Amino acid sequence: HPTTSSPYCIYLFRHLFCSFVPKEHCGQRIMVKCLSLKFEIEIEPIFGTLALYDVKEKKKISEDFHFDLNSDQMKGLLRLHTPHTAISTLARSAIFSITYPSADIFLVIKLEKVLQQGDIGESCEPYMVMKESDSSKHKEKLEKLRLQAETSCSRLGRYRMPFAWTAIHLVNIVSSVGGLERSDPDSDSERKGHGTWNERKKKGFERMSVGEDMCNFATFRPATLTVTNFFKQEGDRLSDEDLYKFLADMRRPSSVLRRLRPVTAQLKIDISPAPDSPHYCLSPELLHVKPYPDLRVRPTKEVLEFPARYVYSPHTTYRNLLYIYPQSLNFSSRQGSVRNIAVKVQFMAGEDPSLAMPVIFGKSSCAEFFTETYSPVIYHDKSPEFYEEVKMKIPANLTDNHHLLFTFYHISCQPKQNTPLETPVGYTWIPLMQHGRLRTGSFSLPVSVEKPPPSYSVLTPDVQLPGMKWVDNHKQVFNVEVTAASSVHTQDPHLDKFFTLCYVLEEYSFPFRLKDCIISEANVEGELKASMTGLRGALLDTCVRFLHQLLSKLILLIVHPPVIAGQIVNLGRAAFEAMSLLVNQIHKNLEGNQDQHGRNNLLASYIHYCFHLPTCPPLLPDPGGATPAYELPIQYATLSRATARPSTLHLARSKSISNSNPDLASTPTSPDEEVQRIIASKLSPGSPLDIHHISCIFHSSFSTLLTPALCLHHCVSIAPLLCQASDRGCNRMSAFVDSATFCSAPTRQIAKKLLHEELALQWVVSTSTVREAALQQAWFFFQLMTKSMSHHLFLSSRIDLPRRQRFPDRFVDDIAALVGAISADVAGRYHKDLELVERLNSSLAFFLNDLLSLMDRGFVFNLIRSYYKQVHTHTGSNPSSLTALRMDFTRIVCSHEANFVISFSSMHQDQGVASMFELSVPFRQQHFLSGLLLTELSLILEPDGEGVFFLHKKAISAVHSLMCSHDADPRYTDPQVRAHIAQLYLPLIPIVMDSLPQLHDFTDASQARGRHAPAMQDDGDPDNGTISQSVAMAIAGSPLPNVGVNLSQAGRQCSSLSAECSRTLLVSFLWVLKNADAALLESWVSDLSVLQINRLLDLLHLSVSCFEYKGKKALERINSLTFKKSQDMKARLEEAILGTIGARQEMVRRCRGTKRSPYGNENVRWRKNVTHWRQNTDRVDKTKAETEQESVVDGNLATEASLVVLDTLEIIVKTVLVSELKESVLGGVLRVLLHSMAGSQSALFLQHCFTTQRGLVFKFPEMLFEEDTELCADLCLRLLRHCSSSVGSVRSQASASLYLLMRQNFEIGNNFARVKMQVTMSLSSLVGTSQNFNEEHLRRSLKTILTYAEEDLELRDSPFPEQVQDLVFNLHMILTDTVKMKEHQQDPEMLIDLMYRIAKGYQNSPDLRLTWLQNMAGKHSERGNHAEAAHCLVHSAALVAEYLNMLEDCRYLPIGCVTFQHISSNVLEESAVSDDILSPEEEGICAGKYFSEVGLVGLLEQAATSFHMASMYEAINEVYKILLPVHEANRDFKKLATVHGKLQDTFNKIYNQSSGWERMFGTYFRVGFYGCRFGDLDEQEFVYKEPSITKLAEISYRLEEFYAERFGDDVVEIIKDSNHVDKNKLDPNKAYLQITYVEPFFDTYELKERITYFDKNYNLRTFMYCTPFTLDGRAHGDLHEQYKRKSILTTSHAFPYIKTRINVIHKEEIILVPMEVAIEDMQKKTQELAFATHQEPADAKMLQMVLQGSVGTTVNQGPLEVAQVFLSDIPDDPKLYRHHNKLRLCFKDFTKRCEDALRKNKTLIGPDQKEYHKEMERNYNKLKESLGPLITRKIPQLYRTLPSHKHASRPTECHYCCFNHLSRSVL
Repeated sequence: HPTTSSPYCIYLFRHLFCSFVPKEHCGQRIMVKCLSLKFEIEIEPIFGTLALYDVKEKKKISEDFHFDLNSDQMKGLLRLHTPHTAISTLARSAIFSITYPSADIFLVIKLEKVLQQGDIGESCEPYMVMKESDSSKHKEKLEKLRLQAETSCSRLGRYRMPFAWTAIHLVNIVSSVGGLERSDPDSDSERKGHGTWNERKKKGFERMSVGEDMCNFATFRPATLTVTNFFKQEGDRLSDEDLYKFLADMRRPSSVLRRLRPVTAQLKIDISPAPDSPHYCLSPELLHVKPYPDLRVRPTKEVLEFPARYVYSPHTTYRNLLYIYPQSLNFSSRQGSVRNIAVKVQFMAGEDPSLAMPVIFGKSSCAEFFTETYSPVIYHDKSPEFYEEVKMKIPANLTDNHHLLFTFYHISCQPKQNTPLETPVGYTWIPLMQHGRLRTGSFSLPVSVEKPPPSYSVLTPDVQLPGMKWVDNHKQVFNVEVTAASSVHTQDPHLDKFFTLCYVLEEYSFPFRLKDCIISEANVEGELKASMTGLRGALLDTCVRFLHQLLSKLILLIVHPPVIAGQIVNLGRAAFEAMSLLVNQIHKNLEGNQDQHGRNNLLASYIHYCFHLPTCPPLLPDPGGATPAYELPIQYATLSRATARPSTLHLARSKSISNSNPDLASTPTSPDEEVQRIIASKLSPGSPLDIHHISCIFHSSFSTLLTPALCLHHCVSIAPLLCQASDRGCNRMSAFVDSATFCSAPTRQIAKKLLHEELALQWVVSTSTVREAALQQAWFFFQLMTKSMSHHLFLSSRIDLPRRQRFPDRFVDDIAALVGAISADVAGRYHKDLELVERLNSSLAFFLNDLLSLMDRGFVFNLIRSYYKQVHTHTGSNPSSLTALRMDFTRIVCSHEANFVISFSSMHQDQGVASMFELSVPFRQQHFLSGLLLTELSLILEPDGEGVFFLHKKAISAVHSLMCSHDADPRYTDPQVRAHIAQLYLPLIPIVMDSLPQLHDFTDASQARGRHAPAMQDDGDPDNGTISQSVAMAIAGSPLPNVGVNLSQAGRQCSSLSAECSRTLLVSFLWVLKNADAALLESWVSDLSVLQINRLLDLLHLSVSCFEYKGKKALERINSLTFKKSQDMKARLEEAILGTIGARQEMVRRCRGTKRSPYGNENVRWRKNVTHWRQNTDRVDKTKAETEQESVVDGNLATEASLVVLDTLEIIVKTVLVSELKESVLGGVLRVLLHSMAGSQSALFLQHCFTTQRGLVFKFPEMLFEEDTELCADLCLRLLRHCSSSVGSVRSQASASLYLLMRQNFEIGNNFARVKMQVTMSLSSLVGTSQNFNEEHLRRSLKTILTYAEEDLELRDSPFPEQVQDLVFNLHMILTDTVKMKEHQQDPEMLIDLMYRIAKGYQNSPDLRLTWLQNMAGKHSERGNHAEAAHCLVHSAALVAEYLNMLEDCRYLPIGCVTFQHISSNVLEESAVSDDILSPEEEGICAGKYFSEVGLVGLLEQAATSFHMASMYEAINEVYKILLPVHEANRDFKKLATVHGKLQDTFNKIYNQSSGWERMFGTYFRVGFYGCRFGDLDEQEFVYKEPSITKLAEISYRLEEFYAERFGDDVVEIIKDSNHVDKNKLDPNKAYLQITYVEPFFDTYELKERITYFDKNYNLRTFMYCTPFTLDGRAHGDLHEQYKRKSILTTSHAFPYIKTRINVIHKEEIILVPMEVAIEDMQKKTQELAFATHQEPADAKMLQMVLQGSVGTTVNQGPLEVAQVFLSDIPDDPKLYRHHNKLRLCFKDFTKRCEDALRKNKTLIGPDQKEYHKEMERNYNKLKESLGPLITRKIPQLYRTLPSHKHASRPTECHYCCFNHLSRSVL
């Protein structure tokens, strides 16, 4: 056995699992169990047959399965005829295979009975008439029938007659019981899994129809059927053609068959999907299929399938079955008693009757094999039709004497004296072998009246022998069909001829007759070459079935060219040509049967499992001492010598004249010398062909047969590897693997060659179509060569030789020429046929990868270099395609471990560290393959390179996959080994650093990577070459300049990598950092500039964000395919733009469904099995265990990445300590550290992280306390967050860090004001924003900090412990507020109120107030309250402006809150308290990052964004009025341009939405709380601002549901009206809510200023609602009783505010008398008319609706009734005079508006509405007429001269005075 390090083993392990294991084909399998068969009467045995038929294809698609369900009593009637019963014939269950599921498949059940007198109708009659229930009635008749049956069984028991039949439509079974999850995504793959190699021919592989697609026979739910109706057989309609008509008719609703009277029976069968490994199963040959535990158990039979269409699957088991189908007989012209005809079928080995062979399979309840069988008999029919199937197991070695003999008998049904039971009435036969071929097909035969004469079997019946009598004058009266299912007989003339000629050569049996041709030594070469050429004419499915034998024979002819008449016959070229064309034909026509690399599975399996080097038997002397007759002097054949090699191939021995023996450099002087030279060179010790101990691959259990069929004995062969292959779960072995024996061959000299050498040579010298065919399937020949080379090295013991001596120079030259030619093809043809070139490129790369294991590696590296040169010289207009090909090539070649072996052996430590981190010449010389790969990556990632999307992905994936393989390799677990491997990839670190600006920003996907922009500059050589120069230098082995970004191009826009590519690249980067030697990294970092170190820190920062743990829930939510789809679409778009693929290739690729695009896998939308919904289903269907596993992996990766970052940070700190760079670097280090603490991290990482953080702060305290305030704030926030962690170890670490931070701050300045303020602000921020904040855990941490302070002996006497105690007390107070906030978490209004109260409490602490305002803004944004969020930000900005004004006097900055009052009047509450209370200069006060000019600008910009989201565009203008002076002062013209652009957009939106209705700002409601359960809210009234178009019912439901959940359903009640609430009348145990819709209210003077829709919805403080009432307490009454109360509410602040509900601080009520109510109503109606009349564009429907309501006669309480009630009489009360007059004037205006509206309507209506308009005019005239007297009457008192009293000068005042007792009350 080979050692694990041998090339053979390497080859084997690499390829073994890439291919399908050859196994027996089977389609979707169903199991049919026959449970019982019962008739109304039981009088005789009945026998059944099952078979599958495809109506659409009109084909029987399975052999017959015979079953017997008779009782023992019935079986006993036939005991005379079946003395022995084999257990195999007792089977009642069968497994059917269906390769092509269809809706047209029927399971046909036929019943037969013992032959008896009478036709079929008479036999069926008792079963149709009699019933079991009537047994007493028909007792005598039944007894008579039973007696007749007994007689028939005893006399005619061996004969059958047709009885009845029925059929089951299988698709009904599948659909009616329902598929097992029809939408199951795995159903397709399961279907394919059963049909291993039945991937179809291009023609036969059409898409299934919808009906067929539903026919999944692999996954339906099992069903038990009871078939009750059978149809009696019609004697004249028994053929298959008739059956297809019946089956087609069965599918129709009005079936003719249903009108026939049925034969009543009950057949119970069970149909289910077959199990994968059924027990007690017999193959179609009756062989036991494992598992078969007990031989006595009733078996299940596998039924052989006859597929409806071609199945492309090689034979892997021995099968040699023959099926005979007698079809019809015509004896109508025959005289005499020839009516009950039975056909006896026999398989004869000779003409003697005793030579009938027992090869006919028994049916049911009988012996296993018979020598004869009879067809069923049709009573009294001279021209019967037959449906019988006779199955035979024929011997492998057939001779000319083997034939089928048909004997026709007349059966005497009625016993008569002197009349035999059977009388022979005719004979005919079929010789099975003709010219060495098995005869199959349809035969029409004449029938002889007499027995055939001697030697008849060698002739056919068609030959009219003298003296013989024939039926009907030698006419063809008997039709029969013969088919074979054989792995021995090809049944194809082309294959038969080829195999026969191979046999003739092997056996040296000259002369040999082949049809009409005599094969002799003279013509055998020409005939064999012609037969090889003729192979292309063979049927493809036959070629595939005998693929293994065909290829093995061709290889044999190449390796062992035959020696004829002492001369070697050169067949290498012809065999190579035949093999090339055959392989190409198979690949082209079976495109659905390819793996992901485009390799045909059949061919790949042949190489991996079946191919071995053909063996050469040892030269043994003849036992008898005699020389064989054919051992002639060996002479070298000159007849087929090819021309010399092309002179263009620079080979060492180019003078060779032979293409079959390359070692012949010149013509020998004589044939003897030539032979001696051949033998000497080939059989010398250590020669490549010293392989006499090689095992023969071709095994056969029939190896001793010496007939022409021997040439096909390889049908049972399989490679030894196949012994481990299995079918259906390791239970189905190839039939004859265990019994395989070595082939024996004659002992004669055979010419020997090496396959790999011949293949290389023939390929190099091939031309035109042969070369093209070989190129198309280059992978096949490459793998064949590789396997041949590895076998040869191992078997010839050359594996121990130095690599340069393993193969001859000529072969090495051939390989070099071959690789050069194929490289040229790749480079020259990529724009013509990209698909071919992709395959060729990958195949070549894999071949070179294999050669690295077998040949001299220096030679292989030269081949790689030559490939690069070829590709580079052809770089044309579209280099990206060639780059993609080159990248694929590099990825494959670099995956070889030679890369690391060579690197280990050649590691030099004397080179400079800097050169190890760059792609220098020494590096690339030392690490050739990794240098190649990294060079490709750096060039593709160059910002100005051609690194389009798909190239990025290819290059990064190549590096990543290599590192994955190292990481998973158990040989590389040692850290030192890992460090060596990492050394190969050190240049990756600077490459990734240079590409930082292109990486996806994982910190914020929505923003560009602005923070990395400065890091784009590089200290590298600015004079970088272009891509082509770089490639050229890499190829030539010359120095490659340092790959970087030009300084001049530093600021230009870079193409960005996708998230997936960036993540993969960062994984690779971190892997190198993790495994690289720490000392090397320190040395390298020490040489970096500040700019480069900062770039490295940015990269580490990004890495932390990239691998942050998202949690299980996030994983479940992620849909991985959304990203994939966008990638695919982007790649497709680039293909189209760059022209890397033509339309034709795209169409071809889609049609073929291939997935071998250079741009990743394609999703073709119409291929069902890759549609997006299906893949989504797959994603959702992940099991819980899979999700758990994924989250564990994600968590481990996050921890690992963070720890690598932490280690790298420590290396950086350690390095910069000794340099001058620490000030500029340490801040960046701490930022990365803080960023890693901010994410979701594991306890393990945090433990190390806190240790590093404490060390950093201890060594460099000035970094936090003297410089950047922001770092201190961030650190406090991170530590506090971890102090509330649920993990105890994390809490203790965070508490220790926080305490030491306070202590350090105290030691520097004797107080820790800065840390105190930052901690308080951080906690405020934390409790306001964090969702999973745990107050209990934080209290524990605070207690720990307090304990530390109390026990700190060094500072016990200082004020430090007291200050810590004060801080902890303050923190506890904040936590108390937090508890309240948690209580109201579900009550958004109360939560915001509470936050508002906390913020109010921090009026003296601007930092904390600012924090809480921001918390409130965040809460509002979450809920979509953008206006409120904007106001929180405006208040924050005002607060900052107030304190900035106190700190410094800048004229361009706002002077304080006053500047902001145009935005909101509420802002003035942010005015600063007096200076004596608070001074901004105090340590720790106003220290946050927002208390600066930049912070102010940021807050205002955020506010503008929120206003924009709230559609409050007018407010944006006011915000920018404050911002613009700041930008102007700073001369920031870019920002000024941006601001003015935004203002332009804003004003355009205002202009385009001038009506305002497009913007809905909010709806307002008054909510009153009543009841002690509300606590502080009792008797409080608020105005709530709700989202636009909120209805009263919605807010009522929301509040009622919320408080009902809080207090209980029975406690909360809604007060339905809006009247005064008398608390004394309320139930004290209940909670009452009063909710009323309110509208903004404006005084007349205020309306003059509030012009626009925005004005009327902004800065609102006054609201109004109306309540109708009558004096007697009712809400509504008659017109003269109807009063109205107007309630005007004033709130404490104006809406919008920083909260959505505001207290009502003032309430005023105005009561209107009935006449005032009428005035308001009429004014409203008049306004509606005016609006409808002047609306633009005019709306006729609205106008008519308003008109109808105004002048319609049916309007209740309409205008006329109002006038009649209030204007009929002059009021008695003088106080109402003015109201009376005002109402009269309102009516005047109303009639005028009506008239205008009618006039407008007339212009709008069509002809169909004229009558309607006239009706309205009539109504209007009536109304006007009725109103006339009422509105012309004036009150004279109003028109007298008014006295000039002061109190009467203002009617409004007079009105209020008069009605003071009634109409006004101020609350």
